[in-house]
Amino acid sequence: MKCAPVALFIALTLTGCAKKVAPMYSGGGAGNPSMSMRLTAFADSGQRYIAERHNLEIVAPETELQKSWESAVAFCGTIRCGIVSSTITARTGDNLPSGTIKLRVIPEDLNKLLAYLEKLGKVAQHTTDREDKTIEVVDTEAKIKNLTTFRDNLRAMLARPSATVKDLVEIQKQLTDTQSELDSQTTLRKILTNETDKIAVEISFRVLRPSGNLGGFALIWDALRESGSTLGDSTASLITTVVAIIPWLILIVPAVWLFVKVWRKWKARRSENAPSPPATTN
Repeated sequence: MKCAPVALFIALTLTGCAKKVAPMYSGGGAGNPSMSMRLTAFADSGQRYIAERHNLEIVAPETELQKSWESAVAFCGTIRCGIVSSTITARTGDNLPSGTIKLRVIPEDLNKLLAYLEKLGKVAQHTTDREDKTIEVVDTEAKIKNLTTFRDNLRAMLARPSATVKDLVEIQKQLTDTQSELDSQTTLRKILTNETDKIAVEISFRVLRPSGNLGGFALIWDALRESGSTLGDSTASLITTVVAIIPWLILIVPAVWLFVKVWRKWKARRSENAPSPPATTN
């Protein structure tokens, strides 16, 4: 039997050209019957993939903020936890110091982390949100399965001795595109695994601004600190102004000196050429 053209040839299984047609990869989706069956199976089994996130705001004394931030980072290393990013800023002028930590922790160690954070300061705010990622996970796994089967079939077709050069070129192109899509879906599945297997926690550290009913010494200290900051800002502005004027002084000073010199010469010459007053007789 003569084999079909390459477009149909790619869709055939390895059992023969006319025996059985293998389903082409369709990309999945909620409208796909096989996808609907998978979603139904997941719903029946009760298996869900949930992405959980916690946001905490911790208030600590200014003198203890950096120590609390460092302590939280260190504690993450003692449990099954990973730091995603961390930032801390010192006091600058009127801006109070602050710190943030973004991490991921496995569900079993979440309570340990929360209990430790409560020791570092007052938890002023704690919000939690959950997002169901089940449909995305099921859809991605279906695509990976279909793409893997299709890729393996294409690889086997490349080894068939009956394939022409034109067929091999088209199969190789289809194989490259399929492998690229498979790599993309595999990466997406790893991201979803990280989101659903671990809990995202973002911790913000801040200090309270001093209230107006502080003691006299505290008020004096704050006034001195603010005056020092004001003096520094004024000095910086003055230096900036002087530096900006210096290039102009190089041009202005010689010009003024030249103008004065010319004006004096002109005045002296005018005095010499002025007529003498007539002599008076008695």
